[in-house]
Amino acid sequence: MHLDDLLKPYYQYGHLHYGEGVTELAHALQAAQLASVAGEKNSTIAAALLHDYGHLVHGLGENIAKQGIDANHETVGADTLKNWFPASVTEPIRWHVAAKRYLCSTEMEYFEKLSEASVVSLQLQGGPMNRQEIEEFQSRPFSEEAVRLRRYDDRAKQPEANTPGLDEFKPILLHLLPQ
Repeated sequence: MHLDDLLKPYYQYGHLHYGEGVTELAHALQAAQLASVAGEKNSTIAAALLHDYGHLVHGLGENIAKQGIDANHETVGADTLKNWFPASVTEPIRWHVAAKRYLCSTEMEYFEKLSEASVVSLQLQGGPMNRQEIEEFQSRPFSEEAVRLRRYDDRAKQPEANTPGLDEFKPILLHLLPQ
């Protein structure tokens, strides 16, 4: 698959909102930029850029959480992207919602910092984790990366943020694609 085909959903649907004050594309670019500035590996930067890919390809429209629907965008996105990217990209994407649930259970102040849309979706996604879920999450490969990704996700909702364009991240994605 050509990279532009993979990124086509951003060109088609990146202007949509998903309940936050930024578009899908702006959110993705902010998350990737935050990961890049933090010095993350290319796989984590790619995961940050693509973490909500499932929102763009699930076909359920905008703001579905307000309709009481959990589209499992994390699984949809990871499953779609696993055909092109290694687990170091797709698994943090798969577990970034679980990371939100984990952080709500392990850091008391974390929940208070969630956006309104994240609070709504949290309830649809199972709410804070119980002790057994916490232990299972911690034992998963890429759980630490998923937590870092989650933190970039949470911070990547600034309407006035100035980010590089999608083209700036193409070399990172190309490097991770199978040759």
